[in-house]
Amino acid sequence: MDAAEELKPQESGADFGLPTGKLKGRKSSYMRRYWQLYAMLLLPIAYFIIFKYIPMIYVQAAWKDYKLDGTSIWNMPWTSKNGWKHFIDVFKNKQFKQALINTVTLNLLDLVVGFAVPIIFALILNELRMKKFKRTVQTVAYMPHFLSWVVIYGLAVQLFATNTGIVNNALEGMGIPRIGFLDKEIPWIIMYVLIGIWQSFGWNSILYLAAITSINPELYEAAAVDGAGRFKKMWHITLPGIRPTIVILLIMSIGNIVGSGFDRPYALQKPLVLNVSEVLSTYIYKIGIVGSKWERGIAIGLFQSVVGVFFLLTANKLARKLGDRGIW
Repeated sequence: MDAAEELKPQESGADFGLPTGKLKGRKSSYMRRYWQLYAMLLLPIAYFIIFKYIPMIYVQAAWKDYKLDGTSIWNMPWTSKNGWKHFIDVFKNKQFKQALINTVTLNLLDLVVGFAVPIIFALILNELRMKKFKRTVQTVAYMPHFLSWVVIYGLAVQLFATNTGIVNNALEGMGIPRIGFLDKEIPWIIMYVLIGIWQSFGWNSILYLAAITSINPELYEAAAVDGAGRFKKMWHITLPGIRPTIVILLIMSIGNIVGSGFDRPYALQKPLVLNVSEVLSTYIYKIGIVGSKWERGIAIGLFQSVVGVFFLLTANKLARKLGDRGIW
């Protein structure tokens, strides 16, 4: 037997330089050792299958004449216009177009104005040296995340209501005319964005603080030896260290441009500002559930998902081209 035959893998096949028998033995040993971790996955997998994937069967209602009469979704008739009737009706609707514009506008404002706030807060918090003060600030900043949007709206009314709000009472006392913070369109948009930032920036900063803790402390020590101050350490070490986290969260935010939560816009929404406060989530609720037009609500939701995936993939591809890791 020559040297080439000695180096040749066994006829049963080899993987990573190991004979198949040894590889299977290692896999079985690994499963016996860590089977608890895989057992823990059974519950979340079952949750996603039951509540996420099985309901996808009813997505086809967007192409059918859906009725709550006990008929199986599989036996319901297809709509006219090659099954696209509900989509055509939705896209022709002026209220849908306005809700889509409002959704994109408000989400872009959230992204442009609010995305950097938790990053700045995490950087400042990381520089604090008084531990008790730091913990107090963190607790105060996290608390709004756990408040219901109904409670937050109640606080907003107490503070910014035109006739009875504390802020407007103070403005009137200083000789300044009252401002309709929650009753006029432009002030409402500003308050919507600012209240959203206040409610979420503390909680969102947790990811950045966690990313900061993974940075090697020796880098800061080396920078201090070279004479770098706190700002230079922050700019040249901390920010590059959390850049992957920033990119991932930015990609996810871009993917949610046409999507929006229901609680926040619905709680802050008022008839006086409906032209700027009606977003897709509240429009789906009103047209699909309140108006019983299930097919149109499903069609709009499917449209949101498809567009969201497109933005997500585009942002991820762009990030990879610019040299970042992206989501995958």
